[in-house]
Amino acid sequence: MQAVESRHEAPMGKILAGFFLSGFLMALLGAILPAWGYHRDPPEFITVGNYFLCLGLAVISAAPLARWLLRRWGVSFTLVFACSLACAALLSLALVPPPAPAHWRMAGLAVIGLAAGLLNTGLFHAASAGYVRNPGETVAKAGILFGFGCLAASLLVAGTFYAYTVPSILVLIAVAPGLYAGVYAKTRLPAAISRDQPTVRQAFRDFRSPGAVIFALLLFFQFGNEWSLAGWLPLFLVRRLGISPTASLLLLALYWMSLLVGRMAAVYAVRRVHGSKLLGGSVLAALFGLALLFLTNNGFGAGSGVLLVGGGFAGVYPLVAEMIGRRFPYFNPAFFNGIFSFALMGGMLAPATLGYFAELAGIGVVMALPLAGTFIVLVLLFLVWVEAKATGR
Repeated sequence: MQAVESRHEAPMGKILAGFFLSGFLMALLGAILPAWGYHRDPPEFITVGNYFLCLGLAVISAAPLARWLLRRWGVSFTLVFACSLACAALLSLALVPPPAPAHWRMAGLAVIGLAAGLLNTGLFHAASAGYVRNPGETVAKAGILFGFGCLAASLLVAGTFYAYTVPSILVLIAVAPGLYAGVYAKTRLPAAISRDQPTVRQAFRDFRSPGAVIFALLLFFQFGNEWSLAGWLPLFLVRRLGISPTASLLLLALYWMSLLVGRMAAVYAVRRVHGSKLLGGSVLAALFGLALLFLTNNGFGAGSGVLLVGGGFAGVYPLVAEMIGRRFPYFNPAFFNGIFSFALMGGMLAPATLGYFAELAGIGVVMALPLAGTFIVLVLLFLVWVEAKATGR
């Protein structure tokens, strides 16, 4: 099925560049929390959890609005609207840093989440033509740019932590989506999508086999593990080990870097090493790294743990996506969006859950729950192997 109809060739470079902004917006909250002072006493873990909840629910709930905008106004308008909304939300957050009431920041983060959700859906539709021609290259480029966006968010906040105030940092950050809105406003993009484009719910009706359900759950927990660490790592390092906020943000950047490099290496290695061996090794490395982070009492151990976790997590998603593509030949951009949305649900809601558990059990739970989640991923990988043997696939 052709998901996007257009009389002209879409500028794929500019479309995929939008995934850089998507990663930037999605990773920003984890980086900005120390700048807002949430690494200091008294602990406000429930408030932090509420921040992630507002952001995550907004990302997930953006799908219906995105579909309406795409049908009514087309891809170009949707992308310009999403970027403009993100710019406005960042500027509004600059007006309400602590000690302003937290509900104002929750509202701003919800708008950022809505903008990110609209942007993601619009980009998936805009990139459909490139996916049909070369799915592997399109997905790889989008993932790399998304990772660079996450890395840039951490480095920008770390580099300006002591040089600028939080409002100044947010105003500076708001320039990026404003520039993207200008670029997409001047770029010819596909104007319409086909009327039979499936919704997320319709996409998941295609999950007819136990293997598909296992894949969906695997990505759900894996994204939850990845984003839990991304959201809480700086606060964990400051409060548990006494590391400075700037150093904790640099270690967060190291986490994103190891994820990025590891994913590029996984794409290369999957052609030369059996996928099940790579997956098993990746999960075991992540387990060891999480255990090291949980037990360490110094910066060297933290850095080693971050490298192991990032490198271990890096291999899981591209390898699982490649397995899904082999098992389900009808795998297309809309179906990918459905799987991504379900996985994103885990990624967005897990950090919020951590906030509520941390309020009850302390900051150590930030590593304990991803450790348990990684064990679940290991069990699900074993079930994938059992199901494949049983069905002969």
